[in-house]
Amino acid sequence: MDTGLLIALLNPTIALALGAAFFVLWVHQRHRPYLAVLAMSYCFSAAGFLLQYFTLPIGMLPTKLVSNICFTLAACCLSGAIVARYGRKVPYVAIGILGGGGLASLCWFLFVAPDLTWRILSMNFAFGGISLLVAAELRPVRRNGPTENILFVLALLSGLNFFVRTLAVVIAHGPFTSYDGFYGSSYWTTALLSQALLSLLIALCLFTAAALDVMKALKAETHTDPLSGLLNRRGFEERADQLLLHCAMARFPVALVLADLDHFKALNDVHGHAAGDRVIADFAAKLRAATGARGAAGRIGGEEFAVLLPLSDLAAARLFAEAVRTLYSAGVVDGLPPGTKVTASFGVAARSGDEALEPLMRRADEALYKAKKNGRDSVRLSYERPEMVFAPEPSRTG
Repeated sequence: MDTGLLIALLNPTIALALGAAFFVLWVHQRHRPYLAVLAMSYCFSAAGFLLQYFTLPIGMLPTKLVSNICFTLAACCLSGAIVARYGRKVPYVAIGILGGGGLASLCWFLFVAPDLTWRILSMNFAFGGISLLVAAELRPVRRNGPTENILFVLALLSGLNFFVRTLAVVIAHGPFTSYDGFYGSSYWTTALLSQALLSLLIALCLFTAAALDVMKALKAETHTDPLSGLLNRRGFEERADQLLLHCAMARFPVALVLADLDHFKALNDVHGHAAGDRVIADFAAKLRAATGARGAAGRIGGEEFAVLLPLSDLAAARLFAEAVRTLYSAGVVDGLPPGTKVTASFGVAARSGDEALEPLMRRADEALYKAKKNGRDSVRLSYERPEMVFAPEPSRTG
């Protein structure tokens, strides 16, 4: 088989394989539409490369136009998908202007003032501009992780490839007057090889990003209570241990609030489990809103909740608990009969020294027990200090 044909088939083969891979990922992750856009991007790219070698019945020049339209759609889809993946607003107008401007210039130098060299420059400069636009969008998030940083660098390299390589080859070996010998030229060979390398590297980064998304989602599922949306006991304990460590290093105060819904079993028996679920979800929503991003909130039992509050002493944590208690007892839960009042009891403990989570929770639980025992719908504090363990003094002889 001709070596030139092998090189020509390299890019469409790689692009189709990558497109199929992203499509399979999207089938299993329909909530991530950027994966479907990536699949379309690589399929458009494969079609564009194939139409550079195979002419449609409409003629050579219209086929070249269709090929470059495919390349432009591929670039637009790829850039939009990458930007969307990282939560940035896709600059549709800027991408459209760059892609449309490149195609408009191509049409001029294809049908009005035929010039192959300017066609090459027009499209490469358009794609280079789109690549640099992606780099600009990734710049604010490039330090979020290794994949973001690598994609930012690859976007810059892609932009430089379209600008610098194209100009260098055209200056050294151009201008190109016709397609005779064009597909064996240094420009086309370097274009194919650089495109194949960059496509693979970008795809590997995006595959890695998709895999990290899946791992993050799985971790969130194992650490999140599905009914309340809060951390489950395992997730809360892991997050609380991290916060306690950071606060110990910075010498910041920390407090723990435990909450328990009053008469929850009786409410379940009278109104049904569906009503009980709504009560839990409603309380969790209020607790999450009050906690915000500063602390960790979790559902650690059936109707028991915990909140760890960094930068809070005993007085501040008490105010927090009283605010949640007052807000909840004054509210109405959807689905319960009018006049049905649901309350919660709270136990609060402030960390002493480098106290670990377990003894801190034990003290908060003792305070919660006092609140339940003394009429419920109240907040009780733990003023006790954890017991200090002293090493026995060595015996003295002589």
